[in-house]
Amino acid sequence: MNIPDKISITRMALSVVLLLLGWFQAERIFLIVLVTAYLSDAIDGPIARRLGQASVLGSRLDTWADFSIYLTVPLAAWWLWPDLIRREIMYFTLIIASIIFPLLAGLAKFRTTTSYHTWLTKTAAACTMVSSLILFLGYTPWPFRISAILCLLSGLEEILITLKLNRPEANVPGVWHVIRARRNRV
Repeated sequence: MNIPDKISITRMALSVVLLLLGWFQAERIFLIVLVTAYLSDAIDGPIARRLGQASVLGSRLDTWADFSIYLTVPLAAWWLWPDLIRREIMYFTLIIASIIFPLLAGLAKFRTTTSYHTWLTKTAAACTMVSSLILFLGYTPWPFRISAILCLLSGLEEILITLKLNRPEANVPGVWHVIRARRNRV
């Protein structure tokens, strides 16, 4: 098992830690662990590429680690900041849907999960990471709301990619790359 894979597995383990911290109302430690999980998401891909350790398995582990964090954080945050979550429930729901529906589309079409890691997905994830911290620290909700819309667009793009591809591929930059590749083949 290579370094990036270990980082992704650690991020999956951190999702359990985040749940426990939320349950036990450890707000400050929760935020520290959340930042750690977010940083691990930011570094695993670049490390994989730099060390020449990028792989389909690594891409899938990264996707599952992201999935575990994105589903864990709203639940743990519900325990820590229930009023905040109630106020922003529509945006949390958009983010969760942007993860679940592309996953279901991939399972329905290919009988496996997809790991596209598009540019839009990376941008939406980075914005969501920063904006969720801003939200949890009690500042303005607007960056988080904008991030939720970016996540929705990202999810829609991933569904379009799934519809356009004949077989699952990892690390697809965007739907336009799939369309262009299709035109070049025809």
